Parts: sequence; structure tokens; C-alpha cells
Amino acid sequence: MGSEEGSLDDITTHQSIIPALITATASRRTQIKSNPDPLLHSTFNPSHIPMAKVPRNFKLLEELEKGEKGIGDGSCSYGLEDGDDIMMSNWNGTIIGPGHTVHENRIYSLRITCGEHYPERPPTVQFISRVNLPFVNQTNGVVDPTKLPVLAGWTRNHSIESVLVEIRREMASFNNRKLPQPPEGSTF
Repeated sequence: MGSEEGSLDDITTHQSIIPALITATASRRTQIKSNPDPLLHSTFNPSHIPMAKVPRNFKLLEELEKGEKGIGDGSCSYGLEDGDDIMMSNWNGTIIGPGHTVHENRIYSLRITCGEHYPERPPTVQFISRVNLPFVNQTNGVVDPTKLPVLAGWTRNHSIESVLVEIRREMASFNNRKLPQPPEGSTF
């Protein structure tokens, strides 16, 4: 009778095993609390997994697609200077000056160059339209990367869009909103 499935002996054996398992589990919990094993008892955190770096051209293709769709309210736009530029290095940007500033309704044209180390290094940004801003060289229109926060603190997560949006934000800042500007339509 002891060898038949569901016999009285099996039930008695299981009844004695259950308390032993409960005791062993409680003992293991106490051991883990006093001396946790980080490999066995850590919580999964995906931010600790290094992300694969998106190749330069893939990043620029993403930016091109986004630029063709337009940014937010249309106050900033960008696209390739030449559609045949297979290296996607030379870009045009446009910023419509923010309202309630000396820049209101002005259209500013910029040239953006994404070098071979982009997006690890920031693009070179140059105004074509003349503008008076503290981070723009007044001789050639080049934006000083040390004076524009998005370029000074550049990471590969930034983009052409983030540069244009930051420049527009700086135009509207308290210190820059009333700076005297060159005549509209003048260029560097």
C-alpha cells in the first residue's frame, strides 16, 4: 500500500516536509538579509546596461526625417543644404525670432556643419543673417561653442534641433531680448 499513488504514507511524508521547507526558507531569508549576495538578489536596472551607439549616419538620417516633419510650432527648421550630400555634413537652419523681443518676426538663416566626429562632438554653427548676440562672433557669424550652453555641455543625445531651439530661447532671454540688432536682411 505504501507504493500506491496517494497513499497514507505519502501524505505523512509530505506533512513532515512542508514544515522543514518553511523553516529552511525563513532561515535563507535571514541569511540574505544579513549577508546579501548582490548577483543573486539585485534588482534589474536597465540603465546599467551600456547602450549601443547609433552610427553617425543613422543619427543624421533620424535628424533629417525629424527636420522634414518640422519642429513644434515651426519657429525653427532645418534640412540638408544639398540633397546629394551623402555624408550629411552641411545643413541649413532657420529661426523665426521670438515674439515680444527685438527679434520678433525676423527670419535668421544659419549654416550647420556636422563634422566626421558628430554626434560625439557638437556641430559648427554659423549665422548667415547678421545678429547681435553675445555668443555670436560679430565678424563671421560663428557661434562660440563655449558660450552657448547646449554646445558647451554637448552630449551625443543633443541634436541640430536642440541647438536651434536653444539659440531661439537665448534670443528671448532677459539679457538678449532688447539688444540692438543690425538692419533686417543684412548678412555676415
